[in-house]
Amino acid sequence: QMIANDCQDPPEYWTIHGLWPDKTEECNRTWHFNVTEIKDLMSDMRHYWPDVLHSSLNRTQFWKHEWEKHGTCAATLQVLNSQKKYFGKALELYQHIDLNSCLLKAGIKPSSSYYQMTAIKEALTTFYGVMPKIQCLPPEEGEKAQTIGQIEFCFTKELQLRNCTALKGESDLMQADLKLGTEELSVCSDTLPTYYPSQVQ
Repeated sequence: QMIANDCQDPPEYWTIHGLWPDKTEECNRTWHFNVTEIKDLMSDMRHYWPDVLHSSLNRTQFWKHEWEKHGTCAATLQVLNSQKKYFGKALELYQHIDLNSCLLKAGIKPSSSYYQMTAIKEALTTFYGVMPKIQCLPPEEGEKAQTIGQIEFCFTKELQLRNCTALKGESDLMQADLKLGTEELSVCSDTLPTYYPSQVQ
């Protein structure tokens, strides 16, 4: 949706945004991203963690941003203390959660009709045993429905799923990172009808 966006053939499945510790500032500005460290992960990275906003560049800009902003902070955990471990573990968690098939099994698929947010939450909670944070684009002027935009799963430091409860001040910081065009993602309303588009127009 961004004017400068050259998104080609956007994937029609849920992909990864990032793996973020609660700290949202850059932690080690001298620890630069080095794509050769993740060369073994490249085919999975391109598939499951694509940069849809800068697709014609060398396609590593998004990963570089995620590493420098979040990965260098996550690296205080031994299990994430290298670029290979950080990106590899994020891919592993993504495969483990398998959001695409969970939603399909629950009968929640892209559609032109609306869903109730409570039904989506119920399906996810039933499947995972925890409550993720579901974020939406608010209704555009004259529209009544919000559009589902991102589903965030929360983990303990042991990388076990836990409920996503807003930590003090966290929501403001997280929002700053999530600008989609001029619209921002925010926690979905339970009362608005929810649109789950097959393609964002």
